[in-house]
Parts: sequence; C-alpha cells; structure tokens
Amino acid sequence: MSFKHNIQRTSHRIKLSILTLALSISPFISAHEHKEGKLGFETTKLNTGLYMISGVGGFTGGNIALIIGDDGAVMIDNGLSTVTDTLKKEIAKTTKKPIDYLINTHLHGDHIGNNANFSNDGAKIISHKNLRASLVKKDDPKANLPVLTFSDQMTLYINGDSARITHIKNAHTDGDAIIHFEKSNVIHTGDIMFNGRFPFIDGNNGGTLAGVIAGLKHIASLADESTKIIPGHGPLANKSDVEKTIALLEDARELVAKLVKAGKSDAEILKANPLAKYQDYSWNFITTEKMTNQVIANLR
Repeated sequence: MSFKHNIQRTSHRIKLSILTLALSISPFISAHEHKEGKLGFETTKLNTGLYMISGVGGFTGGNIALIIGDDGAVMIDNGLSTVTDTLKKEIAKTTKKPIDYLINTHLHGDHIGNNANFSNDGAKIISHKNLRASLVKKDDPKANLPVLTFSDQMTLYINGDSARITHIKNAHTDGDAIIHFEKSNVIHTGDIMFNGRFPFIDGNNGGTLAGVIAGLKHIASLADESTKIIPGHGPLANKSDVEKTIALLEDARELVAKLVKAGKSDAEILKANPLAKYQDYSWNFITTEKMTNQVIANLR
C-alpha cells in the first residue's frame, strides 16, 4: 500500500473517531441547552399493552418501547441517564408495575444510559453478548451489565406474545439487536434504522454500511403493510419507510463508489457532493458531508 493510501486511511480513522466523540457528547450538550422542565416524553399506544415512548422538547435519547401485561413489564432501551426521573414519571402514567426485563439494542449511552437505574429496581437486562463484552471492557459498574445474553437469537415469551430478539451482525455496531413482537406485529430496530435522516455507522465499534443495509433488508422481510416499526431515532415507521431507507443507502454507496473507483481523493469527493439530492436527510449530527465521509470510509 502506498504512503498516500496510508495517509488516506489514517485520515478516515481520525474523522470517524471525531464523529464518534461528537455523537457521544452532543446528546448531553443538547439536553443541557434546554431549560429545566421543558425536556420530556410522550407515549403512543401501538397495540394492546405495547407502547412507544419518545422524547419531546429536546434530546432524551433513542426511542423506547414499553410492553405491559399480566406477566409483567418489558422495556426496550432507556434513554439518557440525565432524564431518569422524567422517564420514570412518564412510565408511571401507563403502569405502576416495575420493569421486569430491560432489553438493550446496542451499547450507546443514549439508549442504555439508565441501565443501572432500572436494574437497581430489579430489572433483568438482556443484550447481545458483544454488548456486554464491550461494557465489561470499559469496566462499567455491575449494575449496568446485562445478566442474560445471546449469540444469534433468543425469544422472550411474555404477555401472550413472543418477542424474538435477533442479532444483526456488524450493522450500527457489532452488538445490535432487533426485537420483533410477532403477535403484536411491532418491530424495534434500535439504531439500525434512523427514520427520515442519515444513519450513524459506528465503525469504531464494528459497524458497517453493508451490515446496516443487510439489517434493514431483514427487517423489511419480517414486516408487512400493517407492521409498526419503532426506529432508533425519528418518528414511528412502516415497511415503506424501511424500503426507502434501503434505497437511499444503496444509492449513496453507488454514487460515492463511482468517485472512489475513478481515483478521486476524499477532498475531491466531498467537493463533488455526490449526496446532494439527499440533503433533506441531513441533521444535527450526520450532515451530508459526514454521511459522505462514512460511505467513503466503508468503501476504502
């Protein structure tokens, strides 16, 4: 490999490291900017005993699912650690039951920031084995750690439904899980899907663009026209939204690949702005330029 290519690869790693850092601290900055009391949640009923909880008034973390019934309560993801009291008050509007099982879709703090706060109340945390390994490696407190893990798939039978938890390899991270409530026809995607916006692909934690696309195709294969899909971020989605996201990502990869194959440098690709037509998908953390850099890094 030439010196020029080594420099380019190093540049990609630096860019992604900066991006990962920005994404890890931006939620806390964003939450801090909102006046106390303004930040909150809203709960949407999707089916009998199954709810989506999403942030309002600012950034509270990823979308949350709450499942309630005679067998107990299950929650998928749990937001930022800075919104614990607000989240618990929101849950109490729907149920007074404690959370029995807490499913983590991946390792980022905007999705599992309250692991300890709920496990200390008695919740049993479930995740893919790679997620637990990552937290152990970071020397996280015991209360943050999942106590039930799986390799490929596991099913939680509760409240008359089967929650099929499936590992999606090297997508958003290396420890992603999607949860399909088969009877209720609801899917929680974690951050494999960002609805209506560019995704974040965490290459530092095993994420790849190809894995995200493969994961979205698997989600689409599970869905029908009536399926309600809870994305990691963004509004409630359906199968059509998933298919639109797949088309966007495949097209983005093809557009950037043409320039890479033509021998264009990173600067030349960014100047060409190959993803200009997807400007509407740009958002605070993943702008069109950052999305282009993510695609370049995956293609190199």
